[in-house]
Amino acid sequence: MEKIWLKSYPKGIPSEINPDTYTSLIEVFLESCKQHASYPAYYNLGNTITYAELEKLSLDFAAFLQQELKLKKGDRLAIMLPNTLQYPIAVFGALRAGLVIINVNPLYTANELIHQLRDSEANAIIVMANFAATLQKALPETPTVKHVILTKMGDCLKPLQGLMVDMVLKYYYKKIPAYHIPQVIHFKHAIARGKKLSFSPVEINREDTAFLQYTGGTTGISKGAVLTHRNLLANIEQADVWFRQILSDHREVIVTALPLYHIFSLTANCLFFMKIGGLNILITNPRDIPGMIKELKKFQFTTITGVNTLFNALMKDKNFTKLDFSRLHLALGGGMAIQKVVADQWKKITGAPILEAYGLTETSPCVTINPVTLKEFNGSIGLPVPSTDICILDNKQQEVPVGEAGELAVKGPQVMKCYWKHAEETAKVFTKEGWLLTGDIATVDEQGFVRILERKKDMILVSGFNVYPNELENVIAQLAGVREVAIVAVPDENSGEVPKAFIVKDDPALTQEDVIKFCRANLTGYKIPKYVEFMSELPKSNVGKILRRELRERTA
Repeated sequence: MEKIWLKSYPKGIPSEINPDTYTSLIEVFLESCKQHASYPAYYNLGNTITYAELEKLSLDFAAFLQQELKLKKGDRLAIMLPNTLQYPIAVFGALRAGLVIINVNPLYTANELIHQLRDSEANAIIVMANFAATLQKALPETPTVKHVILTKMGDCLKPLQGLMVDMVLKYYYKKIPAYHIPQVIHFKHAIARGKKLSFSPVEINREDTAFLQYTGGTTGISKGAVLTHRNLLANIEQADVWFRQILSDHREVIVTALPLYHIFSLTANCLFFMKIGGLNILITNPRDIPGMIKELKKFQFTTITGVNTLFNALMKDKNFTKLDFSRLHLALGGGMAIQKVVADQWKKITGAPILEAYGLTETSPCVTINPVTLKEFNGSIGLPVPSTDICILDNKQQEVPVGEAGELAVKGPQVMKCYWKHAEETAKVFTKEGWLLTGDIATVDEQGFVRILERKKDMILVSGFNVYPNELENVIAQLAGVREVAIVAVPDENSGEVPKAFIVKDDPALTQEDVIKFCRANLTGYKIPKYVEFMSELPKSNVGKILRRELRERTA
């Protein structure tokens, strides 16, 4: 496709970036720690560490991994942590030691954990005590894991505060199930021991693997996307040139509620804001909206990343409107479609529009972002970022004309190398010309703005007509009394498939008839949900993305 989107770039945005400016993520990290040494890097639960402190703690951890555990370049460390100060220390320490990082969702079941540790052939793992009981169940089935580093929630807090936090979690909230893991290494011991050891710098190049980032991908079971240092360096540089108009070095304060083990938060919050010397406010439990708002009251934050459900949940709490938004100039949405009603309300409350972006684990993740000059929500996922090519393909992998729907395909320096140990799955997602097939149905308009219509697997076929759940959800979300909505396909003997709406309501008086009546006034006949079911809550992923798969299983 001709790069028609370049004409819509804001002034000063280059069409290309140089992904080879740095040799590794660690080169960027060390440069940033030197440049921003005295500035705060991470805040969590009342405690802050500066860039200088982060550099030293990560060095101590790297020395321990290298000299005590004898882990060498290319070995794999699984990190099973929520958003706490231990996370950046572990990540940058492991990268300094030349290790490959496997991010693990702490809420995994033992079977899910077994799959990821076995598939990745992890050599070691660092885990929060809250989740050690799950790891204990998994360890007999994961023979490659030779070392377990255990940390407690209070390990990076002030001594008395840390002790109190750990006791309250264990004895009052009972959030730490009993576990027994022989020869476990304590995080505090690792740091203390590392201080006394001499670290030997590791030569890392751009094509070395930095992360095995697990994803369901566009097909099949969970697989590790091989993300090199160059992949992530490219995406950091793409973000840097895109946002430099509104972001300044060591002046930004970003709300990090999405888990750092997720690719969106990992790249946008952890890596990009590290480059510009920003402060990450780590929210350990984003499901505790009142608790999160109490933390945000302490800051004049400038940036927030989130998914539609997070933005929506924040605005439902009256205390959110009392926060200081005077410095907020970037709200970045991704992970799932942003609904217009949510975006409009967010702009009304905060004064800052939500800029919707789009990406995949396989693309490190960013592919497109809306311009920072955007004043109002436009319903698109924006423009391809510099050095990124896209095209829209039909079922025969032939390009369709501008404006027509098809599968979005991507090329760029941020695109993964492959799926780890899954050659067949890799072959399924790359065309012979090297395009990554995203599995998303999209259109591109004359100005180059991309709109996602639906995931291929989520699209509903009603009597031969394509129905896109995102469109229906956007409409129903505007109905007074609807808190959240999700649309899935259910079988129908006459139409093949029909839409079904699952709704969480704010107004107890809202009825199925109210929903159908509203849809009749706003949707073509074949798009109107045939069924409406009210729920107390919708199933969500670790980042708050609504899990349509579980809703489909509910209707089976």
